[in-house]
Amino acid sequence: MSPAAPTGATPLATIAVLGAGRVGTAVARRALHAGFEVLVAASGDPADIELITSIMAPGARAVTAAEAAASGDVVVLAIPLGKVTSLDPAMLDGKIVIDAMNLWAETDGAMPALADVASSSHLVASVLPGARLVKTLNHIGYHDLDTDFRPPGALDRRALAVAGDDSGARAAVATFIDAIGFDAVDAGPLVAGLALEPGTEVFAGVHTRAELEALLGMVVRRG
Repeated sequence: MSPAAPTGATPLATIAVLGAGRVGTAVARRALHAGFEVLVAASGDPADIELITSIMAPGARAVTAAEAAASGDVVVLAIPLGKVTSLDPAMLDGKIVIDAMNLWAETDGAMPALADVASSSHLVASVLPGARLVKTLNHIGYHDLDTDFRPPGALDRRALAVAGDDSGARAAVATFIDAIGFDAVDAGPLVAGLALEPGTEVFAGVHTRAELEALLGMVVRRG
């Protein structure tokens, strides 16, 4: 049985992960542990990732990207940022989409298009204009997803920030973050995702809810 959503929130049952690498399979494992149905997809034939999916996220199903997007209540983007332009925007129209990506120059190259937008997530939003985009899961290492989760109320429970322009999508994603073992801190609009990117204090540290709320408040006051 999948975790129940709060009253009025979008009910979540199926999590789709686009990307079968270390981040994608780590998210898949946490989602499976939390009771969600999990679909994993890459850019090609699902048969190409069936073995790695069965080893790295036992219980998840390898499907096509289109199948994952169609069936997922939340779709997690865990692909190299430079590949985002290869996605079909139509298949993500109206979907709650988590941007778990970061710019890594050694993998993505320079990406000059980033110079024209406020953040990497705004580039994603421009590519996927119909998606209900939320930035999170980018400021935790894939290995930490396996080790840092805690039950609700734990004093050392790690917090993750959630940023997006759609408040309903933020609330749904916060439910997911809580279900997989982390406190979700509402960071506000998508532009707040700048405070979660590589090189920031949020990205570099491990924070409780109170610590993360204070840190995000400092960023807002500075900005």
